[in-house]
Amino acid sequence: MRSTLEIVLIFLAASVLVVGVARTLKLPPLLGYLFAGILIGPHGLGWVPDSKEARYLAEFGVVFLMFSIGLEFSLAKLKTMRSTLFGLGLAQVALSIGVTVGGAVLLGFGWKAGFALGAALAMSSTAIVVKLLAERRELETPHGRDILGVLLFQDLAVVLILILLPALEAAPDELAFRIGLAALKATVALAVLLFFGQRWMRRWFHFVAKRQSPELFMMNLLLITLGLAWFTEEIGLSLALGAFVAGMLISETEYRHQVEEDIKAFRDVLLGLFFVGIGMLLNVGVVLQNAPLVLFLAVVPLLAKFALIAVLGRAFRREPGTAVRIGLGLAQAGEFGFVILTQAGGLKIISEELLALVLAAMILSMVAAPFLIVYSEAIVARVTKSGWVENDLTLHEIVAKSMRVRKHVIIAGYGRHGQALARMLRAHKIDTIALDLEPDRIREATAAGEIVAYGDASRRETLIAAGLSRASALVISYADTEAALRILHHVRELKPGMPVVVRTRDETDLEALLQAGAAEVVPDAFENSLMLASHALIRVGVPVREVVRAVQAARDSRYGLMRGFFTSEEEQDDRTARLTQLHAVTLVEGHPAIGKTVEAVESEALEESGVEIESVRRVKTGDAADVPLRAGDVLVLKGLMEAIVRVEERLERMVRATR
Repeated sequence: MRSTLEIVLIFLAASVLVVGVARTLKLPPLLGYLFAGILIGPHGLGWVPDSKEARYLAEFGVVFLMFSIGLEFSLAKLKTMRSTLFGLGLAQVALSIGVTVGGAVLLGFGWKAGFALGAALAMSSTAIVVKLLAERRELETPHGRDILGVLLFQDLAVVLILILLPALEAAPDELAFRIGLAALKATVALAVLLFFGQRWMRRWFHFVAKRQSPELFMMNLLLITLGLAWFTEEIGLSLALGAFVAGMLISETEYRHQVEEDIKAFRDVLLGLFFVGIGMLLNVGVVLQNAPLVLFLAVVPLLAKFALIAVLGRAFRREPGTAVRIGLGLAQAGEFGFVILTQAGGLKIISEELLALVLAAMILSMVAAPFLIVYSEAIVARVTKSGWVENDLTLHEIVAKSMRVRKHVIIAGYGRHGQALARMLRAHKIDTIALDLEPDRIREATAAGEIVAYGDASRRETLIAAGLSRASALVISYADTEAALRILHHVRELKPGMPVVVRTRDETDLEALLQAGAAEVVPDAFENSLMLASHALIRVGVPVREVVRAVQAARDSRYGLMRGFFTSEEEQDDRTARLTQLHAVTLVEGHPAIGKTVEAVESEALEESGVEIESVRRVKTGDAADVPLRAGDVLVLKGLMEAIVRVEERLERMVRATR
C-alpha cells in the first residue's frame, strides 16, 4: 500500500513527463494527463492502485474548477446572455439527457444509467473549444458567442446534476424523497450561504487585504474554498457545490481578479491531477477487446450531438451556416463529463466495464474536437450552401463601404490601437477602412460615422472586398503572428509591394514577419521605443534637455490622442472602467437634446459630469455648431463609462419630465 506522498510524487512525475511530450507534439495538455493516468494506473503499469487517497486527491481538481466557474458567474452576465443560456443551452442539455435516457432504457441499462450517461455526453470541452476559438479569433463571431453561451449553461447545469446524482442510488420507493431532500438541502444551503455570505464576504476580504500579507490572503482564499466545500459535503451534498458557491460570493467583491490570478496555479495543477485520475479509470484491456464498440460509442454520440445542436440552432433562428458551426464546436465530450461519470461510477450507477468503454469513447471525441473546429468552414460548405450566402452578404457590406474610399489604408482590427491609428490618419486627410470581428464595437463606431466593417482580414476574399487593389497601405493593429502571416501571404499574392505595417508584442517573430513581406514590424511597448529614441538622440549629440522635452511632448501628444475608445459590453471590467471611453448616442424623436445647440447640451446635461462631446455627426452635412440638433444626429460622448451612464440617465429623466 503506497503512502499519500508516494502517490502524489508518482502523479507529478508522470504528469511532468507526459505533458512535456504532449506540449512538444503540440497536443492539448489534457490528453497528456489522461495518458499519464492510463500509464501509472491499476490497468497500466500498476504504480498507483485504485485507492481512496488517489480518488480524493483527484477531487481537489474538481473543487478548484468549480470555484473558477463560480468566479465567472454573475447575474449581469446571465442577463446579457439569457436567450442563449436558457434557450439554446437549456434545450441542448435537456434533449441530450432525454434522448440518452430513452436509448438506455431501450438497451436495458435503466434510466438511472441513462441519466448519468446523458448528462456526461451533454457536456462539451470548455478548455479545448475556447482555446481554439480564441486562436482563430472567432470568440466574437455569431457562432462563437452562441458556443460560449451554451458552454456557460453546461457549467451551471453540472452543479444541479452533481446534486441529483447521489440521490439516484436510493431504492425506488425512496427515490422521490431523496431527490426532494437533496433539492431542499441545496436550496437552503444556497439561500443561507448567499444571503449571509454576501453580507460579510466583502468585509472579511477587506479586513484580510488591509493586513497587506500575500500569504494571509492566499490562506484565507484556500480556507473559504475548502471550508465551504467541506460544509456542503457534510450536509450530504457535493464538494463541487460548496466550491461553486465560494466562487460566486467572491465574484461579487472587488478582489475577484486578484483571486483569479492567485488561484490559477492551484486550479491548473490540481485539475491536471484530476485528469490523471480519470486516465487511471480507463481499462485499456477492456477497450482493446471492444475496439469496434468504443469507436461506435465515440462516433455515434458525436454525430448525434452535432445533428441535435445544429437542428436546435435552426429552431432558435440561427442562420444555417451558423447553426452547423455551433454544432461542430460543441459536438465533442467535455471535462465535466468525466466529473459526472466519475461520481456515477463511484455510486455504482454505471458498471465498471461500461464506464471504461464510455471514458475511452469520450477521450476519442475530444481528440477529434480540434479537427472539427479547424475544418469547420470546409464542412459548412459541404453541409449547406448558406455558409457561402452568409459570407457573400458580409463581403457585400465590406465592398459597399470600401467603394467610398480610394488610396486608403486598410486597418485590420479596430481595437484601441486601430482606432488611434484611424484618427491620426484622418487628421492627415487619409481615408481608412477598418475590419473587425466585434459587432458591438462596429455598431458604435459606425453610428459615429467611421468606416468599419465586419470581416476577418486574414481571409483572401475579405481583403479583396476591402479594396486592397486600390489601397495605399495595410496595417495589422492586433498582435497575432499567425493571422499576420496569413494576411501577408494574401497581400503578396494579390498586390506585391503593398506596404504592410505589423504590430507585434515583442521581437520574437520579427524575422518571420519581415521575410513574409512586412514593410515594418512595430513592437508593442511604446515606452521602450521612447527610451530607444531618447538614447539615440543623446548619442548623436542632441542636448539632454531637448531630448527630455521631445520625449515629454511625444508622451503628451500620444496619450492625448489615444484617450477614448469604443468598447463592447463584454470588455467592461475594473480596468476599462478607469479608462476614458467613447459612446455614440443617436438622437431619436423626443430626445431632450433635439432643438438645442451643442453648447446648450453641454451646459445643461454634461456640466460637472466629467463627460464631454467628442464629436457630432449631423444628419444635414454642413450644419454649424450653433445650429440646433435634429433627430438622427449622433453625439459621440467621451468620458468614464460610469459617468456616461449617469448622463444618459439624466437625459432619460429629462425626456420623462417633458411628457
